[in-house]
Amino acid sequence: MGGHIDIGKESRCAVIGHGSWATAIVKVLTMNKLSVDWYIRNAEVLESLRHEGRNCRYLPEVEFDTSLIRLSDDVNKTVDGADVVVLVTPAAYLKSSFSDLRVSLQDKFVVSAIKGIIPDENMFVTDYLKKVYGLSGAQLCFVSGPTHAEEVGHGKLTYLTLASANIGKARILGEKLQTPFLKVNYVRGMCYLERAAVMKNIYAIMVGMAVGLGYGDNFISVLVSNCIKEMFFLLDPKSVTDLTKFNPSNFFGDLLVSCYSSHSRNRQLGLLIGRGNTVKTALNEMTMVAEGYYASAMMSRLPDETRAQLPIAETAYQVLHQDLPVRKAMKALESLLS
Repeated sequence: MGGHIDIGKESRCAVIGHGSWATAIVKVLTMNKLSVDWYIRNAEVLESLRHEGRNCRYLPEVEFDTSLIRLSDDVNKTVDGADVVVLVTPAAYLKSSFSDLRVSLQDKFVVSAIKGIIPDENMFVTDYLKKVYGLSGAQLCFVSGPTHAEEVGHGKLTYLTLASANIGKARILGEKLQTPFLKVNYVRGMCYLERAAVMKNIYAIMVGMAVGLGYGDNFISVLVSNCIKEMFFLLDPKSVTDLTKFNPSNFFGDLLVSCYSSHSRNRQLGLLIGRGNTVKTALNEMTMVAEGYYASAMMSRLPDETRAQLPIAETAYQVLHQDLPVRKAMKALESLLS
């Protein structure tokens, strides 16, 4: 399934999204002197890039060479001329971003840099793209790794992972992203990597809650260690005792940076809730989307026997969606950790 995909060093890239991660990715591409078509729905951001060469809302201190960028609020115009389409919207906004799309994706290499669940579909992004747009695994790539946009945008050393069934195409994309501060590696396990990237957001919220409640480093280390065990159980129950089969930076690195970094929006959401905010108030205070909030809802769709093996993720679901008081939830979780 899928048409002929021909991408090379001179192929054009389209970026869908205008948040901090999209801004950082466009910055890297233009640093490498690549032409980028950038779809931006927000009129304020669009105007600031056109007239000031910067995104006024996200990473506003990052400047662009706008001669390399074709800005547009027309998704069809943006996608039509591209060979590679990079999706960097929050998962909850992907459907609306593509609601007017009439251009086929069959001849595109589609890259998801989204670590989230399509909320009303309860689907991982690459699964959604396969179902709705008929894309094959060879047409898809998933971007992961410990990659906070703030650090990438400011040129801090970062290790990026590209996962795809089509490693050849992934390597061509990697060449477009490689810089002295951005190292790229490649894996074929797109399914594993995407699921781990989604789960780590749930766990980062839980760590934030614990910090907000006043738990110390000793407890947090135990909590994160148990998060690792849970994450790998969900990926592959047989792998829990053999974690060496996974690249540490691909899985552990992404989890750790989300749990501990001040840049982590999921940790920030948990922190607000742990400090006494209601879930609704905490969400309203967030300036960016915390993907773990939506991802945690998928727990309700899992079999009871699976949920029993994921007490931390289950606790996140109950606090975020079932109104379980956070202090009571964390106290109950204490006895389930080891």
